[in-house]
Amino acid sequence: MSPATILLLVVLAYPIFYTLRISFAELNLGTFEADTWVGWDNYLAVVENDRFWNSLKVTGTYLILALPLQMVLGFGIAFLINANWKGRGVVRALFIIPMVVAPVVAGGVWRMLLDPLWGLVNYLLGFFGLEPLDWLGNPSLAMMTLVIIDTWRWTPFVTLIATAALLSLPRDVFEAAQIDGANWWRIFWSITLPLLLPIIAATFIVRWLGAVKMFDIALAATNGGPGQATNVINLFIYEEAFRSLKFAESAAMAMIILVLTMVLTGIFLVGSRKLEERQ
Repeated sequence: MSPATILLLVVLAYPIFYTLRISFAELNLGTFEADTWVGWDNYLAVVENDRFWNSLKVTGTYLILALPLQMVLGFGIAFLINANWKGRGVVRALFIIPMVVAPVVAGGVWRMLLDPLWGLVNYLLGFFGLEPLDWLGNPSLAMMTLVIIDTWRWTPFVTLIATAALLSLPRDVFEAAQIDGANWWRIFWSITLPLLLPIIAATFIVRWLGAVKMFDIALAATNGGPGQATNVINLFIYEEAFRSLKFAESAAMAMIILVLTMVLTGIFLVGSRKLEERQ
């Protein structure tokens, strides 16, 4: 276990402790070392930063819109491709493609597809008599566009887990229900859904941990714009650190987000464990 433990300490522990240390100090940009201990000053500056709270609000909006949509679509599609029909193997293989596309590439491709003048999406809308939309330049549409792109990329991941879960369910329970005369809705509501609840909860937690780290697609597709409409928290921290060179304040932001994420993840894990105990 020693090599793996040392690797984890180097890759994970050292950056976290380094970030924690500079969040309580002034950073020397020449040596990247903490110079003067300032206590909670960096954290107070973060709390008083309206843009930080706005980015948290934007991130919350994105999570509230994207996660339920991806969960519903993922499990819904899993039910469809789990049924017996010709060509479902090909469809399953095609669903994996968005997962293997690099996020920056996905954001760039979607940016071209949604271009208000030359994009394919607006071109297709023209066949239905609809006016072209400024998908990425309109503050009202930009967040929904970001959610659509992220859903396109991550729904196959949820579908993959849901498909594996459906295949692992005990067949004898469903056969007994069918013999007793239960219709498909009663089987789904009374058997399938209760059996899948722990898997749904676990999938939500895994997807939550990935969604909180949203950065690359927002950077490639919208760059946080227009204005601050899609400036999610990780993108905002990146801009503050590497563009405004406010490394100490950015470290304080990162630690706040880390603690907040750990608390929420702990709550979700407790809820997931309670669902498992009910089975």
